[in-house]
Amino acid sequence: MLIIDTALRRREEENRPIRVGMIGSGFMGRGLANQIVNSVPGMRLVAIANRTLANGRRAFTEAGLEPTVVEDASQLDHAIEKGEPAVLQDAFELLKSVHVDCIVDVTGAVEFGARITVAAIERGLPVVTMNAELDATVGPLLAVRARAAGVVFTGADGDQPGVQGNLIRFVQGLGVTPLVAGNVKGLQDPYRNPTTQKAFAERWGQDPAMVTSFADGTKISFEQAIVANAFGLTVPKRGMYGRDHAGHVDELTEAYDVDELRELGGIIDYVVGSKPGPGVYVLGTHDDPKQRHYLELYKLGKGPLYSFYTPYHLCHFEVPNSVARAVDFADAALVPAGAPKVDVVTTAKRDLKAGQVLDGLGEYDTYGVAESTPVTRAENLLPMGVAVGCTLLRDVAKDEVLTYADVTLPPGRLIDQLREEQEKLFFS
Repeated sequence: MLIIDTALRRREEENRPIRVGMIGSGFMGRGLANQIVNSVPGMRLVAIANRTLANGRRAFTEAGLEPTVVEDASQLDHAIEKGEPAVLQDAFELLKSVHVDCIVDVTGAVEFGARITVAAIERGLPVVTMNAELDATVGPLLAVRARAAGVVFTGADGDQPGVQGNLIRFVQGLGVTPLVAGNVKGLQDPYRNPTTQKAFAERWGQDPAMVTSFADGTKISFEQAIVANAFGLTVPKRGMYGRDHAGHVDELTEAYDVDELRELGGIIDYVVGSKPGPGVYVLGTHDDPKQRHYLELYKLGKGPLYSFYTPYHLCHFEVPNSVARAVDFADAALVPAGAPKVDVVTTAKRDLKAGQVLDGLGEYDTYGVAESTPVTRAENLLPMGVAVGCTLLRDVAKDEVLTYADVTLPPGRLIDQLREEQEKLFFS
């Protein structure tokens, strides 16, 4: 995004940086803080809200800054005016600040993420979300609310969905019709849990549950669902194809039935073990035989499917691009286009008993799989984003997909209200 570096450089020269408020300061948040502080001229991380102040402070100190602890929006505004980075516990006080230009949600928490995102939109603040779990659950509704408020709600560059979004837009700009949007994984095992992933998490300083959500397929289901909802794609079957493929992604042009892809209007998918990984790929067709001749000359093969890929995703390194796009250009890296096309539904990771309260994402009880929204609605399936904290009304066998009829929802949650509102908005 070469236009972004020019815009940020101009901001730096004019001493009017984009002022970012970050909510959450875990592994990814610390990386993002370091990136903004040390590598992004024209942008300033003015505040971090985290319920554990020590974690928020750590994100700043690891980036080389010593933050001021504040308690409310008034104190925060005063700190920003003095040029002091600030940490606070109350995210909603951060949202009240008059000196914040954009919010980045790095929490990964569905209910809390819903509350801060709704509050930010109502406040008129652009939101860059790294919360795929929330986006896949009620992103279509949040996008409508954001448009009505005249602000940008967007996924992030760098994370694989955002990289796919950029690649799809590039491919469409060539006149190619994208028919497969794919994600390259190194591991997929739905029965992984925080115990099996503990050593890996400790090695990289990550949360075992978050690591598990990648390993058990939940995260990729959320990520691919938001790509589907942004570009009107669907799933070819519950859970996607998800092939093991040790070769190059270019070879995947022979793995799909083009007529099926056209009939479905394009699909999301993933592969395990492909090269180059961990990147993303898009397979598409071109209707113009003259342009197909050129594509063959340019070494993309004879078609009908052509392969395009990005060989990496750099997560927090690229998130500032999304912030600049949202603030200076009102351009979303990835945003639901309308009604949801794909949901992530809750599947039992082990045999579960009536009366049991379901644990969190990437834990021991459940994993998520992608399913088309029409099937989700017809079968009353339980979205993974609302499953945490639900109480089972019956025994559920391993690998069985749960329905709303199988559980009692916790009372008073915003996410359930938003899910109901989304259903009425698009399907009533």
